Amino acid sequence: MTDEALSVELVLQEDYRFEIDFRLPGVPLLSADLPPPLGKGAGPDPEKLLAAAVGNCLSASLQFALRKLKNETVPMRTVVEVKLARNEQNRQRVGRIEVEIRVGVAAAALKQLDRALAQFEDFCVVTQSVRAAIPVHVRVLDGEGVVLVA
Repeated sequence: MTDEALSVELVLQEDYRFEIDFRLPGVPLLSADLPPPLGKGAGPDPEKLLAAAVGNCLSASLQFALRKLKNETVPMRTVVEVKLARNEQNRQRVGRIEVEIRVGVAAAALKQLDRALAQFEDFCVVTQSVRAAIPVHVRVLDGEGVVLVA
């Protein structure tokens, strides 16, 4: 295994709003901010960025698994909900992450779907890393609303 370093740069703009540079050519800066009353809500807060990272990683992993098994690109829509909780010191923490991925076609239209569903979560770097500290629950539904993973 090789260790790889990834880097982003955050620069404070005002109050609690930061510009995030992903250091990728052609990728615009992202503004992140805390919600009121601390910030102005002028961008996603850290919890939403975490939700986006988990949801994006899982969706991309499922798409990759399906395509590797000879499926065409499958339409997807993913919703991620972060549930906040208080710890023993009454400090707010991310208590749980709920992910729902809806593929835009019927399960019957997908080749080797069971195989893709059995392995895609294991290849999601972000989700598996986050799961070491935070429970992540994933549901996958097909285009007809049939639950494939619960």
